[in-house]
Amino acid sequence: MTLLAVQSLSKSFGGVVAAQDVDFALERGEMLALIGPNGAGKSTVFNMIGGQLRSDHGQVLLDGQDITAISPQARFRRGVGRTFQVAQAFLSMSVAENVQMALVSRARESRALWSPARKRHREEALMLLDRVGMADAADRPCSALAYGDVKRVELAIALAGQPKLLLMDEPTAGMAPRERAALMDLTASIAASEGIGVLFTEHDMDVVFGHAGRVLVLLRGRIIASGAPDEIRSNPDVQQAYLGDDHALAQPTGAEAP
Repeated sequence: MTLLAVQSLSKSFGGVVAAQDVDFALERGEMLALIGPNGAGKSTVFNMIGGQLRSDHGQVLLDGQDITAISPQARFRRGVGRTFQVAQAFLSMSVAENVQMALVSRARESRALWSPARKRHREEALMLLDRVGMADAADRPCSALAYGDVKRVELAIALAGQPKLLLMDEPTAGMAPRERAALMDLTASIAASEGIGVLFTEHDMDVVFGHAGRVLVLLRGRIIASGAPDEIRSNPDVQQAYLGDDHALAQPTGAEAP
C-alpha cells in the first residue's frame, strides 16, 4: 500500500490560488523532493500535509487513512515526523534532553512528570543520537553546537516519534556544502533501512539531484513535472519555470560548461 497519497489538494488565500489540484504519492523508503521557484506553492502544500494549514479541498491519506482534518499533534502520533528550515531545539537543554522530551511526548507522559524528565528514556535517546552521529555530544547543551550538529539533533528528535513519513522543510538551509551532503546521505540511509518515506523541500539543486529518487516541480500551485532527477533536469518546462536559468539545473556544482 502507498504510504502517502495526496489527492486534489487545493488552497487559496483570498483571490490568490496557492495550490490547485495537487496529486502525488510517496512510497516507503522513497526520497521525494518538492521543488519550484519562489512563490510556487511549496510551503503551502508542505504545510497542508503536515497539518499546519487546512486545505480548501482534497485529501491527505497516510497508509490509506484520511488525516486531512486532524491536528499536527495527531499526525505525529500517526507517524508523521517533521524537521524545519530553522532547526527547532531547546538550546538551554542538553542534546540528550532534547531527544528525551520528544520520547516523553511520544509516550504521552508530559502531563505526568512527577520525576525529572531527564531520567526518562535516556537509553533510547542515546541510541537515537548514535544513529545520527551525535552520541558523543549527548550531555552538551544544544547552544554549544555548530548549526550542522543542531540539524542532526533535530533529525534524532524527529526519529523519536517513530515516523512512517518524514517531512523535511529545507533540511540543509544554513549548512556548509559538506555538511549538506552528509546530512542527506544519513537521511537516505535511515529511510532505506527503516522504510521511512521522506518528502523534502530544498533550494539547493545539488542536494535535490544528488539525493532524491524522484522530483516534483510546482509552478503557480500546480505540479508541472514529476520524474527521476535526470528527467527533471532536462525538462524544458522546468527550465522555463526557473526563469530560463537551465544552467543551474543542468550542471552540477563545480562542473564546467562545454
